Amino acid sequence: MPQAPALPDVIHEQGLHHQLTAGQMAMVAVGGSIGTGLLLGSAAALEVAGPGIIISYIIAAFIAYTVTMALGELASTHPAAGSFGVYGELYLNQYLGFLCRAAYWAAIAFSIGAELTASATYMGYWLPAVPGEVWVVVFSALLLLVNLRSVGSYGRFEFWFSLIKLATIIAFIVAGAALLFGGRVAPQYTAQGGFLPKGPIAPLLAVFWAIYAFGGVEMLAVTTGESRSTRDIPRAARLTIFLLAGVYLGAITVLVGVMPWNHTGVSESPFVSVLRLAHIPAAAYFMNFVVLTAALSGANAKLYVSSRLLFSMGRTGWAPASMGKLNASGSPRLALLVSSYGIVTALIIENWAPKQAFVYIMGAAFSGLIFSWVVCLAAHISFRRSLTPQQRDALPMRSPLGIWGSIIGVVLVSATVIHTFFATRINAIGGTIFFAALTAAYIYLKRRRKAE
Repeated sequence: MPQAPALPDVIHEQGLHHQLTAGQMAMVAVGGSIGTGLLLGSAAALEVAGPGIIISYIIAAFIAYTVTMALGELASTHPAAGSFGVYGELYLNQYLGFLCRAAYWAAIAFSIGAELTASATYMGYWLPAVPGEVWVVVFSALLLLVNLRSVGSYGRFEFWFSLIKLATIIAFIVAGAALLFGGRVAPQYTAQGGFLPKGPIAPLLAVFWAIYAFGGVEMLAVTTGESRSTRDIPRAARLTIFLLAGVYLGAITVLVGVMPWNHTGVSESPFVSVLRLAHIPAAAYFMNFVVLTAALSGANAKLYVSSRLLFSMGRTGWAPASMGKLNASGSPRLALLVSSYGIVTALIIENWAPKQAFVYIMGAAFSGLIFSWVVCLAAHISFRRSLTPQQRDALPMRSPLGIWGSIIGVVLVSATVIHTFFATRINAIGGTIFFAALTAAYIYLKRRRKAE
């Protein structure tokens, strides 16, 4: 089995409580993945590719599979809250390790505020007289209290929170399948201009939306720093990817079969439209509850992940040492509070800044998220190359695709990053400024570490 470096981050991260089960680790990743990317983003993807988005989601599922398997191998060998940042530093170089960790932390922490702002909007559907800021404060306090408790309590809370979303999508698949096989609607796969009405290239253009829906599988690696046992990590990795791929592909296949692709719009979730066709009572109220829980569950998972990454950076000198302190429950209290900066930032931008500013920052945030996939896959390639055949055979978890899965994955993810980066001026400017600022921070911190 491969030997960890002399001072692995596992040593630096001592004090964390190892209480998360395989199911809880998987549900943190599932909770961070299932959200607006599927519930609302599917409408935008339909407009780009029509029924061909089934192909888009198959491609995205394969890419997410390569990432999850690579993370599974690495995390089984080096379980650490620093996760993909640690792997980048160990198997690539210090700069990429820092950039990956810092970019992901900044991105995920900012998106916490976006999720809570969305939650306030959903509450306005029921209680329009209550200012949205009130709901942001209430939900923020609730999630901070949950995360300040022991990781075992957090894991149980997020498990059941995520299960609501998962059960809803499964119910949607069943309802949609009943419409199709019961003869109540005619299958729409080729009814409106064929399966590829926008041309054979359209599914490739829509892959961005599909990958965005799978964003969150990488959170699994962060949870391994507090896993109950390293034996749970392979089970959690497989459970995460097969749950997400199964429900996503099932939901999209049903959605495309029931709804004419050219009758959907981003003003309403296509899932609401299908539930109305199925004559489910109060479909809009029901889906509003689901998207509310989806946003809160996503914010909860992201708050946990961002606090652990900042904690890991505090323990290894890439952030103030105070970020590495734990409370009696084993929670990094100060790192948690600092990671909630996105709540305040999102409120300020939402209320006082031009809407374009919010789009710029979210574009930069997505760049940070997808960058972690590239680093993870590249680190796994280097990791695999460093192993002897005997070490490879002794790995706690082995990817069925081996090194070639990560090679193919890094090519596909890189192509997607380049496409989305240059597809719009906003992504190019936001991403460039974002990574330039982080590079400047790296140079400053490295010089300070040498001086100490």
